[in-house]
Amino acid sequence: MYSLLLAVIYLIFISLGLPDSLLGSGWPSMQVYFGVPSSYAGYVSMSISFMTIISALFSPRMIRSFHTKWIVIVSIFLTITGLAGFSFCTSYKMLFLFVIPYGLGAGAIDASVNHYVAENFSSSVMNFLHCFYGVGAVISPNIMGLALSRARWNEGYRWTAFIQTGILIIVILSLPLWQKNEAASGISGGAVKDSAGIREALKVPGVVLTLIAFFSYCAGEATCFLWTSSYFAGTKNGLSDRMIASFGSLIFGGLMLGRLISGFVSNRLGDRLLIRTGIAVELAGIALVLLPSGHFLPAAIGFIIIGTGMGPVYPAIQHMAPENFGKRFSASVIGLQMASAYVGSTFMPMVFGILQQHIGIGIMPFYLLIFAVLNLGFLEITYRKLPKPGDTVI
Repeated sequence: MYSLLLAVIYLIFISLGLPDSLLGSGWPSMQVYFGVPSSYAGYVSMSISFMTIISALFSPRMIRSFHTKWIVIVSIFLTITGLAGFSFCTSYKMLFLFVIPYGLGAGAIDASVNHYVAENFSSSVMNFLHCFYGVGAVISPNIMGLALSRARWNEGYRWTAFIQTGILIIVILSLPLWQKNEAASGISGGAVKDSAGIREALKVPGVVLTLIAFFSYCAGEATCFLWTSSYFAGTKNGLSDRMIASFGSLIFGGLMLGRLISGFVSNRLGDRLLIRTGIAVELAGIALVLLPSGHFLPAAIGFIIIGTGMGPVYPAIQHMAPENFGKRFSASVIGLQMASAYVGSTFMPMVFGILQQHIGIGIMPFYLLIFAVLNLGFLEITYRKLPKPGDTVI
């Protein structure tokens, strides 16, 4: 029962990753279809992330009121609605109607399942969970690439919606597993009645600092999600549309690899060492992208390394929440972290879009460098604010 439930949870995170890389990989073609500037991708990405912020801020209340499985089912249905809606859009403005379910669904899944796993499973499980997010995010740029070579970008969204529908059916069929497994193993998955609220959680030492660190991490990550394909289109010559779209999967492939490796070593190394090692690897990848070369290969390898380094950072910060701030605050802290993450995802890719339009897409590795340093710096400050070993954490 335990293994089957874990497999379903991993599948849920594949569904979470599927929509996230479609816009970045499909945008070079979508931009031409809609007849808008390249920077307009940032407005769509910002709107999706804004809805996700709203969903994440409401997640502590939802976690207090509903079982995780019901939050997941409703959320996947919302993402299906958003994906299907995108596939039928015939104008740029129409996209903004469907960013609402697109974003709301993602935030609720992310916060609720992360809280469920952080409370009940090891750091290793958390890293494997986010590795499966990478599986979904790697699959979808290739779906989009196939759609661009066989049909149009619309089909990329439509085919992804079909896959999400299949995952939703599996999750619905798995409903008896949750109750049986929780009864057998003592796992808590129901409503968390005594969880602290957001205002109370913000007063806990170190919470605000970790929110800034999470903002910085996701600013860099989301910029890679949205602009990697465009970086290759703007800096490398002689690449086909399908090849450019497929480059959108580089960062996700790296994320998946980084989290797969971390899943095997995280229980031994601990979350903090994983984060420090990951950011060091990310910096090495940025240095490789910065190498002056007209060929795409060094930059392609560099983005894979950047993703590999980023891999353990997100799950490790989430997994530390109950230990660092106490179980009573963990649901609200994780909800705040998700909201902070999506603030970074909302605004910073858009800011980069405006900058690259005026300066050039070649500034991307410098932009990533700034946020990698900020991420590491604020986390190190956070550790100094946390209770010392032996102090009471409720």
